[in-house]
Amino acid sequence: MKEADCIKNGNAVLGIEFGSTRIKAVLIDENYKPIASGAYDWENRFENGVWIYRHDDILAGLKSVYSDLRKDVQEKYGCSIKRLKAAGISAMMHGCIECDEGYAFLAPFRTWRNTITASESAELTELFDYPIPQRWTISHVLKDIKEGKEYLKNVRHIFTLASYVHFLLTGEKAIGIGDASGMFPIDFEAKDFSKKAAVIFKDKYGLDILPLFPSVHVAGEICGRLTEDGVKLLDESGELEAGVPFCAPEGDAETGMAATNTVKPLTGNVSAGTSAFATIILEKPLSKAYSAIDIVSTPDGYPGAMAHSNNCTGDYDSWIGLFAGVLKLMGADVSKGKLYDTLLRSIFDAEKDAGGVTSYNFISGEHIVGLEKGIPMVLRDGDRPLTISNFMRSLLYSSLSSMRIGLDILSEKEGVKAELLIGHGGFFKTSDVGLKILSTVTGVKSAVMETAGEGGAWGAALLAAYIGSEATLPEYLAAVFKDARMETAIPEKADTEGYEKYLARYKNGLAVERKALEVF
Repeated sequence: MKEADCIKNGNAVLGIEFGSTRIKAVLIDENYKPIASGAYDWENRFENGVWIYRHDDILAGLKSVYSDLRKDVQEKYGCSIKRLKAAGISAMMHGCIECDEGYAFLAPFRTWRNTITASESAELTELFDYPIPQRWTISHVLKDIKEGKEYLKNVRHIFTLASYVHFLLTGEKAIGIGDASGMFPIDFEAKDFSKKAAVIFKDKYGLDILPLFPSVHVAGEICGRLTEDGVKLLDESGELEAGVPFCAPEGDAETGMAATNTVKPLTGNVSAGTSAFATIILEKPLSKAYSAIDIVSTPDGYPGAMAHSNNCTGDYDSWIGLFAGVLKLMGADVSKGKLYDTLLRSIFDAEKDAGGVTSYNFISGEHIVGLEKGIPMVLRDGDRPLTISNFMRSLLYSSLSSMRIGLDILSEKEGVKAELLIGHGGFFKTSDVGLKILSTVTGVKSAVMETAGEGGAWGAALLAAYIGSEATLPEYLAAVFKDARMETAIPEKADTEGYEKYLARYKNGLAVERKALEVF
């Protein structure tokens, strides 16, 4: 069996991604095909008004996901993983991990989901004339400074989640330029953190920030090798040999670019799961800074514009869970997969504007629409019948509507619009439904690749396999995807007109959402 030979000969490449609700590991062969995988479910915690993951959560997840991968390899191929050709780490972007001299956590890892740095975000955006969202690492650091956190005097290292896990495994304090673009402004000519912005920050707040950050690297570089200590953290069997070369650790946006072959100008992708973000690679810089738009980097150091919403599938997952509870109460035995597919596909029988039903999926705050906190809510026109198909279409529209508001800034004010959007993430698991909603909400031809389910872990493995290549990243990915098959959807006039009616209600109803937050 050629897959077994690939593993036995040490030619397989490993990618691991720490997503918001699932950690996934993917092993690929010499043809970039996934041949084994592992998964570990985890969940962020809401403690003292902050969304966090604890240090123990990270360590447990790392070891568990690799253990699940080893089990999959053993069951499929009857062999063990002893050597790897290369490996790469990816994780949800943004947030903040602050460590002391010995790399111990001084505070829990604060995630992208937090909307507690609105004033800091606005202050830094004005100071740098560069969009600094609330999720960014530097926004959290400034909040610590302004609140006079006692532990600040002991901070010697600041990481993202991906760069921290990479450090644990390799001992190297390094970060990919894409993940770095969610920490601090990037100088795209130098392909590094902006020294100009760092001087401005030090003059204003008295903190020399760059020595605290990891060093910035682009795709193709070796950024450390698996150490013996790293083996102990990763592989409880101890069978894996140290010395595996690692690529630069990247954010989920960048591994999403790799997994969808969207690294060239005016290519775009949408990652939709716990959160939703659309990224379009730019031909030229934007004319000004917009608080709702991130400037992010491709793994090889070129700018993209991102419209990021904190909330996507969490609310409709909760509703489907409720429906599952009803079925269980009635004694019906319906699998989770069948329940999701049946309910989601009911949207094809819905009215185009969701029958007067308007949903708000704000489990957490949503910066694009100016909400520091969120509360899920459903409004409906009492003169129109409530149907399951209209209700489900409303939930799916809601999942992408905040992102759409961000995309409107790019198209209306900057003339930036992709000709094709490639979707990936859990939202597209029932692909015909996900594609229908994406093309309707964005008004752009949309597609899902057959590999969409592999996600960012596969993207991390692709970037690891790129180490040492003489091809440019676009050339390399073009070869990887030369025979890729895609399912596409073209926006239809009746659907888009119906959605525009929904969006108008959605925007008007935000006033009700804000009022509800005063009550609850």
